[in-house]
Amino acid sequence: MANENDGEAYSVGYGRPPRNTQFRKGNSGSAGRTRSPRNLATLIMSTLNEPVTVKENGRRKTITKLLASLKQLVNKAAAGDSRSLQTLLGTLRQIEQPQAPARTRIENEADLRVIKQLVARIGAIHGGGDQ
Repeated sequence: MANENDGEAYSVGYGRPPRNTQFRKGNSGSAGRTRSPRNLATLIMSTLNEPVTVKENGRRKTITKLLASLKQLVNKAAAGDSRSLQTLLGTLRQIEQPQAPARTRIENEADLRVIKQLVARIGAIHGGGDQ
């Protein structure tokens, strides 16, 4: 078998890169994709979505931590705990509050003129195609 030190020429080809571009001993080629740090919202949501086993009506049931927490909050509010009731009602108000679309105000006269010209052009294109 030919050895590195035999003086034979090293053939470069498929699966045999030139020696000067090969990795040195002890160095691997790729460390893989680096993981980006997760933000607080991602960590909280992943924790809340973890399964937990609870006993409900004498039967074991697997639900998420978020659902278990919500059930506890509702049960405490129904039992008369005022703090839980305030938290629950505040959450309901936030959920049911209609999201009004943000209105933009055009303060610059030049912008207003450009927008009017664009509207007129679009109207001419769509209106002129029928005539």
